[in-house]
Amino acid sequence: MTQPPDFREYGRTRPVEGGLKARSARGAIGESWWSRRFLAVLESLAIGSRLTRGRSYARKGQVLSLTVAPGEVSAVVQGSRETPYAVTIGFDRFSAAVWARVEEALAGQALYSARLLAGDVPPELEELFARLEAPLFPQAVADLRMRCTCPDHAVPCKHLAATFYLLAEEFDADPFQLLHWRGRSRDDLLARLRLLRGGGGVDAVSGARGPARPSPPSPIGAAAALADVVDTALEESVDRFWLPPQPLPERPPTPETEPDLLLRQLPTPGPVLGGAGLVARLRPAYEAFAESPAP
Repeated sequence: MTQPPDFREYGRTRPVEGGLKARSARGAIGESWWSRRFLAVLESLAIGSRLTRGRSYARKGQVLSLTVAPGEVSAVVQGSRETPYAVTIGFDRFSAAVWARVEEALAGQALYSARLLAGDVPPELEELFARLEAPLFPQAVADLRMRCTCPDHAVPCKHLAATFYLLAEEFDADPFQLLHWRGRSRDDLLARLRLLRGGGGVDAVSGARGPARPSPPSPIGAAAALADVVDTALEESVDRFWLPPQPLPERPPTPETEPDLLLRQLPTPGPVLGGAGLVARLRPAYEAFAESPAP
């Protein structure tokens, strides 16, 4: 049986100047719905218990670089060895045919298109991707290809875990990075939506261009049309002015987690507190709390 490596021979973690530091100094990492959802999905896949190993690395700035590309996130993380470790997290990008379906669906929803064009990624987007059988987030551990050049055989190691935390904050800063990871850059997606909404779309698979965008009406014609609308429809529209033109989709459900998730996230207590035996004694209490009705 192969023995795990003895990491004491590598010494302390080498300090880094100018590394990428997590913006969160304490507590949870992730501010936006998409970054919190990403980390929650990892926790639901039983990766969360190992993520905490890399939280201090993420906050100390041990990650030297982080790059998001279609299908793969790559990072360089400084550990205890002189040479930093290379980290990759692979996640299959959608095919051109899948993106064509997604873009057609997005273009058909004025609310989604408006928010995306304004630089926002609405939470309802996850449900839309799911309906098209193109899940935005990983559904199983096997969906992610995690590799690190460090000697630790555990997956994820603390270098991968630190990369996950920095990736979540990257999604905070630019939610379109999540879509870029799945194969479509911000500029390409928004350009495609503008074409589809304007009637001059390009087929994502064949490349054929659709009808040319019609010329805008003259100012005089536009003013006349606006006058007709105001004269004939304003009074009829006042009572429903604040209502959405179509029912908004329900928000996606939050992932279900086990009652003892917090216990698995925290480090094992020291011998003075009872060690692993304390965790075993607390687990039934957490399960009882989860089953008890809310007040």
